[in-house]
Amino acid sequence: MSDIPDFHLDDLAPSDANSEYAERQFWTGDVTVLAEHRTPPDGSHSYVVAHDGSVAWGAPGEPQVAAIKVARDLSLNTFTFEVTYHATVAFAQNWLIERGCPPEHISQAGGDLMKPADDLTLQVEQQIRESGTRYEVLDTQTSDSDPREAWTLARNSDAGQTPIRVFLDEGNFSTRTYTMREGAFADVDAARCWLDSRSGPLPEPPEYSDHNGAVVRARIALSRSVGASATPQTGLDATRATPATPVQHPVQGRLL
Repeated sequence: MSDIPDFHLDDLAPSDANSEYAERQFWTGDVTVLAEHRTPPDGSHSYVVAHDGSVAWGAPGEPQVAAIKVARDLSLNTFTFEVTYHATVAFAQNWLIERGCPPEHISQAGGDLMKPADDLTLQVEQQIRESGTRYEVLDTQTSDSDPREAWTLARNSDAGQTPIRVFLDEGNFSTRTYTMREGAFADVDAARCWLDSRSGPLPEPPEYSDHNGAVVRARIALSRSVGASATPQTGLDATRATPATPVQHPVQGRLL
């Protein structure tokens, strides 16, 4: 893991106005790389998950994890540059995987970061990474108060009666661990009501019910067997709420 990303853009020109703007606006001075992959053998593509500490200078609650894709056309000496922001590392990883990054090269991250507290956290994160385009992100929120948390509000296109999902990430600095939980709601209003009031436990999705328990346990065992415990969570220490779409303005592993 490096503190300042090197996008290897020397002697290359942006291929379009969006790439030029995104590359200029993405200030690397307060960025910590959490995971990255550069395609061999020519290095034409780079995929990066990074924590952007400069977000703390902006509006409270904005997501702090940047997913960055750089594509280089070495025959034309040009590049394209895309950046999106996410509340959690798993959603950033999903965005990169959907854009061609091999999952095995971006699903792990290094550094002195908080670790998953339990197997269910591993399973939920793996589910997000492997979800393809199933989740439409509607909103996010990142809090730097104590207890620290980040949540993602999403619509699950594969769900039936409870298509609205809340993915809640909560950190514990005394144990240097975090949990990720998924909640299911019938509509956006019900999800926002729960987020505002926290009047009861996060309602589990139907697929977590007892009759599907064997499937859930199998997924948990699989996530444990592939070593996902090394996956970091969002950088709330170093400290935006938007859907995960490419941005044209400045862009979680908790950094300890």
